[in-house]
Amino acid sequence: MIKNGFTRILLKLSGESLKGNTTDSIHPSVLNAIASDIESAHQQGVQVAIVIGGGNIFRGAKSPGFPIHRVTADYMGMMATIINALALSDSLKSLGASAMVMSALEVNNVVGPFNRERALGYLEEGGIVIFAGGTGNPYVTTDTAATLRAIEIEAQAILKGTQVNGVYDRDPAKEKTARLFAKISYKQVLEEKLRVMDLTSISLAMEYGVPIIVFNIGKRGNIARICAGEKVGSLIAGEGDES
Repeated sequence: MIKNGFTRILLKLSGESLKGNTTDSIHPSVLNAIASDIESAHQQGVQVAIVIGGGNIFRGAKSPGFPIHRVTADYMGMMATIINALALSDSLKSLGASAMVMSALEVNNVVGPFNRERALGYLEEGGIVIFAGGTGNPYVTTDTAATLRAIEIEAQAILKGTQVNGVYDRDPAKEKTARLFAKISYKQVLEEKLRVMDLTSISLAMEYGVPIIVFNIGKRGNIARICAGEKVGSLIAGEGDES
C-alpha cells in the first residue's frame, strides 16, 4: 500500500501526447519518456491501467475536409488507438514491464478482446493493461471509455494527462490571466462546460464518485508523484473549487 496515495489508477492519455511538440505521429523519445514515467509509478506498487486516444493519427469526426461518415470516422479513430496502444505496450516491455493490450474493437489476430476479469487478474499479478478501441462503439469518445473502464476495474482515480498544468477557467494558451484550479467540483465543470473531458465522461465519474486528476503529462515524474499522494494538477471531485 502507498500511504495517502493510490494503489490502482486509470491513466487517460491523448494520442497527441505521444507526439509531444513534434510533427511526428509518434515520436520515439516522447513515447519512451511517457512509458518510463508509467513504469516509475508501477515500480512503486501501483496497479496501472491505461486508455489511449488516437488523435495523433486520425481525429475522427474532428478531422475537417474528409467526405467520411461519422461512423466510419469513429471506427478509423478506434483503430488508431490500437496502433498507439501497441506502441506504448512495446515501449513499456523494453523497460522490463509486463504489458498487455485489450481492445473493445475486435482484432483478435493482433490483440485480445476486452475482458474485465482477465484485466483485473493481470493487474493484480503486476502487469500493466492498456485498453484500446474505445468502447467499440461509434459516437463514444475515449474520455467516456476511460471513465467506464475506471469504474469497471474499480480504479481509485482517473489521471488525465494533458499539455497544460490542470483545469483552468479559460484557455491558458490564449489568456495569460487564466486561473488554474487546485480543486473543482464535477458540477462546476459541467455547468461551465470546461473542456477537460467530454461531459458524458464527467457525468459518469460524478455518478460513481471517481475522482479525476488533470495534470501535465509533459512534466516528467508527475504520474509517480500523484500516485504517491502529492498534490499535482487539478482535482475534479464532489467538493467545491479552490484556486
